[in-house]
Amino acid sequence: MTPADLSLTVLHAVRRAVDDGALRVEVPPRIKVERARPGGTGEYASNIALTLARSAGRSAREVAGIIEERLRDAPGLRGVEITGPGFLNFTLRSDAGSELVRAVLAAGPAYGHGTALAGTTVRFAEVTEPRAVIVAETVVGLLRSQGAEAGRLGGDDPLGERKGDRPGRRIGERKGDRMGERKGDRLGERIHVRPGAYDVEALGVDAARWSLLRAAPHDRPLDGPPLLAQHERNSLFRVRYAYSRVRRLLVHGEQLRITPSYETSVDAHELFGALGDHPTVLLAAARHRAPDRVARHLEATADALLAFQHTVLPLGDEKPSAAHRSRLALAEAAGTVLAGGLSVLGISAPDRI
Repeated sequence: MTPADLSLTVLHAVRRAVDDGALRVEVPPRIKVERARPGGTGEYASNIALTLARSAGRSAREVAGIIEERLRDAPGLRGVEITGPGFLNFTLRSDAGSELVRAVLAAGPAYGHGTALAGTTVRFAEVTEPRAVIVAETVVGLLRSQGAEAGRLGGDDPLGERKGDRPGRRIGERKGDRMGERKGDRLGERIHVRPGAYDVEALGVDAARWSLLRAAPHDRPLDGPPLLAQHERNSLFRVRYAYSRVRRLLVHGEQLRITPSYETSVDAHELFGALGDHPTVLLAAARHRAPDRVARHLEATADALLAFQHTVLPLGDEKPSAAHRSRLALAEAAGTVLAGGLSVLGISAPDRI
């Protein structure tokens, strides 16, 4: 990881903290990192927490802690330490790319699933409006992917209301809180969305779901017809096309007898960043009831993969090497994340488009 890569990684962590609502500041255009000074720890340091503290209305050490939380699994970092009034100190690692790729491939489509919300029970009120139904269904899946018990009241949902049941404790609610006991809340947590039609007949399942889930719940759904066009302006097409490109790269690699295996460092900062962010994005989407975060993250992952794909296999008379095997493994990991994210949204990942 170069100083420029590290600067982008820290900037990305700040942006995620702002998107999550943990920090209320204007994201700076760039973040300066420099070699750690004598007496410091690690190899590089940044004073970004001190810079943001005043506008955030927090102490610099609090801001540094929020940023540090979002850097713990960042590829290329062995450790992050907070020193003094709030300096962030970074220790780099040379094998982080290998570990990330192996972690993704070992977990498969379940990469990013975890237990952060284990012990939490969430039930959603019964809804009939088409978009609310799709969003609620998707949020239930997101919550379960993070270890929560979640479901919708009524019907044959396994967490449906039974005689004598009371609404489950919500995320962030302490035992004894009365949040779920207010008038009108006894039927479960409500999903609030701007209404939209689930037009499967005209769009098919994939485009119909993307039109409702890609837009933030309070925004109007995406127009349906453009989602059927095979064009780079179509976000759904880009994501599914990127996945199909990975499948073709793996087929062509097999023909060239190139087996995916991460053996040497690959210069693909944006793609590594997208893969490393995936678990955090899934957790934030579950906590905020916001499937659109997953959709936007898939777009970023797809764009990074499409920019990287041309370097994966040998060109012309170039002989296959460890670099190609490593790039192919990284591409396979990206495809795994795309497939897993689409699955969370209830959208298919085709091998060919």
